[in-house]
Amino acid sequence: MAARKLGQILVDLGYLTEDQLWDVLENQKQSPGEVIGQVAVRMELVTPAQVTEGLAEQWGMPVINLAETNVPSKVLELVPQTMAELYKIMPISLKNDVLTVAMADPQNVAALDDLRNFLGYDVRGAVSSEAEVDEAIQRYYADAEESIEDVINEMDELGEGGSSREDAHDIGSEDELVNATPIRKLLNMVLLLAIKDKASDIHFEPFEDEFKIRVKADGILYEMVPPPRHLANAITTRIKVMANLDIAERRLPQDGRIELNVGGNPVDLRVSVLPTMFGESVVMRVLDRTVVQLDLNKIGIDANNLSRFREAMNNPNGIVLVTGPTGSGKTTTLYSALSELNDIETKLITTEDPIEYDIEGLIQVPVNPDIDVTFATVLRAILRHDPDKILVGEIRDFETAEVAIQSALTGHLVFSTLHTNDSPSTIARLRDMGVPPFMITATVEAILAQRLVRRICTDCRTEFEPSDELLMELQLPVEQARKYKFYYGKGCPQCNNGGYKGRVGLYELLTVTDDIRDLISVNASTDEIRALARSQGMTTLRESGLKLIFDGITTIDEVVRETIVEDAG
Repeated sequence: MAARKLGQILVDLGYLTEDQLWDVLENQKQSPGEVIGQVAVRMELVTPAQVTEGLAEQWGMPVINLAETNVPSKVLELVPQTMAELYKIMPISLKNDVLTVAMADPQNVAALDDLRNFLGYDVRGAVSSEAEVDEAIQRYYADAEESIEDVINEMDELGEGGSSREDAHDIGSEDELVNATPIRKLLNMVLLLAIKDKASDIHFEPFEDEFKIRVKADGILYEMVPPPRHLANAITTRIKVMANLDIAERRLPQDGRIELNVGGNPVDLRVSVLPTMFGESVVMRVLDRTVVQLDLNKIGIDANNLSRFREAMNNPNGIVLVTGPTGSGKTTTLYSALSELNDIETKLITTEDPIEYDIEGLIQVPVNPDIDVTFATVLRAILRHDPDKILVGEIRDFETAEVAIQSALTGHLVFSTLHTNDSPSTIARLRDMGVPPFMITATVEAILAQRLVRRICTDCRTEFEPSDELLMELQLPVEQARKYKFYYGKGCPQCNNGGYKGRVGLYELLTVTDDIRDLISVNASTDEIRALARSQGMTTLRESGLKLIFDGITTIDEVVRETIVEDAG
């Protein structure tokens, strides 16, 4: 860790006076996102070069002038452009297996650890300004951009037990194959491209004749160029090395994680290895907190539903449920609610399987069924920790439901999730679990059903006339639908020619009013509950989707795929 603060170093170097330093610190309080060096440059008290010198002094690294440095092409080949851009670094030299890189942010020491893991070299840092690093990346990588296809062509020369251009020695042994430069390079590029494209999962799948790599972005899988089949084992083993898994064990499923620090942001890769008929299949879940915005105002709930949902989540006790299939954004919604409730006066405890994002101020307890640490057992223990609000990852059985209800009855607010098609059918699911109707009416305050649909890319959004058949899929009178404009994404470089970029939520909020409680207590059907809720102003998932179509945010196909029309009964 740095021993001295940057402001004091700039004073010691004679670039700032003590009074100027106090002015900078006062100014920094008004803009908490800025670091002290940026504030001092903005106030025109120091130059970027002087800040670079101060950072070098602070972290014990040399200063590099990239404009006067010549980077050999052999060194450039070690670090792909994507890696240089994401980590804001520029490779400079390689001597005695020590790679020196110029860093725009020397405080990001974790980046050096990532680079050691990715590249297999000892990596040392030097300091340069952000402008110089950006300019050097543009200059050196303009003609040297390497695609995944180039790396795979290089890998074709890594024959089974053969040799490659870069590794003239025999790489027949698996250890050497796993650490071969092209294997590392391919994996680095796949991981960094996936993180850059805001992917949620990366799949490595062995089949009899090929080894597929697929990346899931915005809920859809896209296939990458497949590497040679005979290198599947080496790639899988390389992933297991990075995730600290047992490389000798190929018969049992294994779980691990790879922690990265990309561009100053922590990115967690959850690695799951599954033995299959043709080798080990690997799936990585990418948990990048910069992609997920844990803010209720930004997840797409309309103003009316949002104010009703806030009312429910600020209740002193009761149960608030969020329902939907896997991958519909339930966890994000609940985390966003907890982030809003997270203040010094409120004790928040969660129990999850697994914990996806660690949030400052929340006590988070992982579930481990192997040693009987289940949702129900953890929830009982949580009640002895004086919580105000509790999140239970999922209500899967009667036991968990019963403890959640007891918690709500004893003055706690409980958030949880269920897998149901829509809000009204959640009541039937709880009854099927064995929860008596009087307990449901006494505790459940609100049920939010949600889905995720892809947003039309704003760069290539194009108006079009849908066919009558397409409009009939929305189950709207064709004449009525023709009053609106419809859009789709043509496909452009910004959205990888997919026509979509990002996702937005569809929401259906059922507030449990006294009238609905009366229906639940007499075991009314789901259709009756739905009809009453709609008469009281509930917007269904399909109606929420129609609004997004008419606003030009998503397409007919997306809404039809994610929602069903319910008979109002």
